[in-house]
Amino acid sequence: MSERKVRVRFAPSPTGALHIGGVRTALYNYLFAKQHGGDLVFRIEDTDSLRKVPGAEEYIIESFRWLGIKFDEGVSFGGSHGPYRQSERREIYKKYVNQLLDAGKAYIAFDTPEELEAKRQETTNFQYDAHTRLSMRNSLTLSSDEVDSLIKDGQQYVVRFKIEPGREVIVDDIIRGEVRIKSDILDDKVLYKSADELPTYHLANIVDDHLMEITHVIRGEEWLPSTPLHVLLYEAFGWSETMPRFAHLPLLLKPEGKGKLSKRDGDRLGFPVFPLEWHNPKTGEVSSGYRESGYFPEAVLNFLALLGWNPGTEEEIFSLDELVKIFKLEKCSKAGAKFDYKKCQWFNHEYILRKSPEEIALLFAPAVANNGVEESMERITEVVRMMKDRITFVSELWPLCSFFFIAPHTYDEKTTKKRWKEYSPQQMRELRNLLSTLDDFSLDTQERTVMAWIADKGYKLGDVMNAFRLCLVGEGKGPGMFDISAFLGKEETLKRIDAAIESVPSAEKYKGYSGLLFPSGSRTKTSRLLGDDELSSSTH
Repeated sequence: MSERKVRVRFAPSPTGALHIGGVRTALYNYLFAKQHGGDLVFRIEDTDSLRKVPGAEEYIIESFRWLGIKFDEGVSFGGSHGPYRQSERREIYKKYVNQLLDAGKAYIAFDTPEELEAKRQETTNFQYDAHTRLSMRNSLTLSSDEVDSLIKDGQQYVVRFKIEPGREVIVDDIIRGEVRIKSDILDDKVLYKSADELPTYHLANIVDDHLMEITHVIRGEEWLPSTPLHVLLYEAFGWSETMPRFAHLPLLLKPEGKGKLSKRDGDRLGFPVFPLEWHNPKTGEVSSGYRESGYFPEAVLNFLALLGWNPGTEEEIFSLDELVKIFKLEKCSKAGAKFDYKKCQWFNHEYILRKSPEEIALLFAPAVANNGVEESMERITEVVRMMKDRITFVSELWPLCSFFFIAPHTYDEKTTKKRWKEYSPQQMRELRNLLSTLDDFSLDTQERTVMAWIADKGYKLGDVMNAFRLCLVGEGKGPGMFDISAFLGKEETLKRIDAAIESVPSAEKYKGYSGLLFPSGSRTKTSRLLGDDELSSSTH
């Protein structure tokens, strides 16, 4: 038999937002497919019609569009193995249900929910299996005429898979190795429900994977207990030779404590668990998304790739193309991976550093405009060049560097008390007069001239530069002072010094006051990346 082309699938259920764990599963499928020159199929498993949520399918597709994970065929992508939405494959499933019934591999069961509950109350750990099925209302205990009559009368029924005891089922898992399960512990799973004329996941995924020529099933660890059943189904259909190979990925675990990562963890600790913002149409609840929170898709994918897989080196930054080349499914961990959301923030910062100032400026420009500032892209880019190494998200730029565009109207109380000395107004007047004489207001000229003046006067460098910073910025943050003044230009720099000399109270005036000199709510919040005392004795 010739080697088959690698074909994998990602098959979410449209029951809500796409969980970040599902994104990782899709990513691993994508990497495996591309590495082997194969296809990635996108299938929608909507057999559970009661749990289907409006807009969920569109949300999932948009999530992958944003992430940059491209499918080769499937829902909305086309292909020759459709339809790719399980609700549109009813007649296909009926054919294979009847095949199992005709072969005696399955049977029809009429037990009502009330009858099943009564059995559970009657028998501890009740299980519908080889030991109990002959005491139930099904086609194994009823005559064919009775079965036909019940169906004709509209009696709802399910089709159950008939599992024979005494078997050892072997699952060959790429990650976990050989897993052996005794068939005696397996129940006769429901494969089909007449109520909605749809199969359960167990039958549908087997039939679909076979007909869509799937060669590898890469999915979450939670499906491992169901895999022996799936192996038996492949056998029952006579498809053992073309049965896909299985790989069950480790769980994503809570950042703190034990257990699987949940939305509640994100709500509690303040990080998204969905790729995009999700508006639940049933509850009205809005959940945060990585896109809207300011993450780059490549940072999210890079982070997820290393949750449960290790390249075997110290390197951590990989593009999607690089991941395709080095990814090995066999190197995935069996143990669950802690979801370190702070590491994801680190990745976002690293990708900001790797992006050009021009790229970041395009993202930052709307914030500048929304704050009523008309500024050229050239100058916005210049600010970004000075400040982007200080941020994790682009949204942090405006609070961090608004002073480049808007002059301070108030002055941080803490910085003023600490840095504005009784002699600061006089020093600032002298500095203002010195700067006013410069025809060349470049960084280098300013620095050379001012440093010579400070040395000549015998002033303390920290006293001058910290007071200078307060004049231009309004608080103790920002890059090198001459970077700031060179950007502002001569006229704006002088204007801000004049305003500070007039507005900043002297140290003597603070005695007996407790914040009264500063209008309520007027203080600018200092960036978490820069302290008030950033500059004490250096110029940059």
